Amino acid sequence: MAIPKFKPLANAGEGTKKVAKPILMVIIAILLGAFGLEATNNDWDIGKILTGTPVSEAEILRDEKGNLKQDAAGNFITRIMRDKEGNIVKDNSSGGKYTDEYNCDDFTTQPEAQKFYDKAGGVSQDTNRLDGDKDGIACESLPQGAQ
Repeated sequence: MAIPKFKPLANAGEGTKKVAKPILMVIIAILLGAFGLEATNNDWDIGKILTGTPVSEAEILRDEKGNLKQDAAGNFITRIMRDKEGNIVKDNSSGGKYTDEYNCDDFTTQPEAQKFYDKAGGVSQDTNRLDGDKDGIACESLPQGAQ
């Protein structure tokens, strides 16, 4: 079986050059983009972006070692802006912070923290550690408030 010989692109015919150059440029652009993302430690969940999630809510979080964070089911954990009730809000909305920026001091009562915690994903997505012992109860040291 003969191994085909390939000519350098410089020696290729004009038709081959017209096809090969754009393909090579796309490959180079993808590689440069991937290098830029890795160099800046930025990653986005493309699946979420393709389904209409804003890019700002599709950025994947990293742990202290630089690894991509995943929940118990293996899904990547992304940054989402929420209000104190746990509802997803747009970036420039008043009263919103990224889910991982909340802590127990942001809430007045345990039920208020629990509502946020449940809407933000509970135990499997507790990126801000509102539930330190992972028993499903957020901010246990806060007062219960009016029942």
